[in-house]
Amino acid sequence: MTRKIFIWVAHPKAGSLCAALADAYQQGAEGKGAEVRRMDLADMRFDEAFEGYGPDAPELEPDLLAWQEGVAWADHLLIVHPYWWGAMPTRAKAVLDRALTSGFGFKYHRRGMGWDKLLTGRTADAVITSDTPPLLDTLLYRKPGRRVLKNQVLGFCGIRMRRLKQFGSVKLAAPEKIARWLDSAHAMGRSAA
Repeated sequence: MTRKIFIWVAHPKAGSLCAALADAYQQGAEGKGAEVRRMDLADMRFDEAFEGYGPDAPELEPDLLAWQEGVAWADHLLIVHPYWWGAMPTRAKAVLDRALTSGFGFKYHRRGMGWDKLLTGRTADAVITSDTPPLLDTLLYRKPGRRVLKNQVLGFCGIRMRRLKQFGSVKLAAPEKIARWLDSAHAMGRSAA
């Protein structure tokens, strides 16, 4: 069976290292026969002003609906984003706030604290770039960006994290090191297919 992979480059700027890592992953996955769909945050247009959930929440714009469609279509996801101030960029978080909604990603029970995980059966890989070296991020800060993505975002909706890599320090990385990161992303894509 052909693996269906949705790649989301959650960097607000086109031509980023995140996009290059996604390219390498995509080439690896397609080289092994996977069917890939991709969205780049840099190309998405939607209202980032969000005042909360409820009956008066705004309708989703076409790009957010397309993002939901990509997630629903896929059996595996790749999310690639930079690590800014301990989290993904604001525009990327706005996609999650607006599109990963009740009735799509999860559904609360009428009573109690329980919920249904509506995206169960899917797996995900994630690649995070940072200026903070990953070891320092782990020892000093306890890897908040990685924990939130794995547990409070994907896990909350039933998506099982398969592989999560953090590459850094980007600002100190020599071209040879970046080439190794690209090779690693390519290998991740091949193993996901």
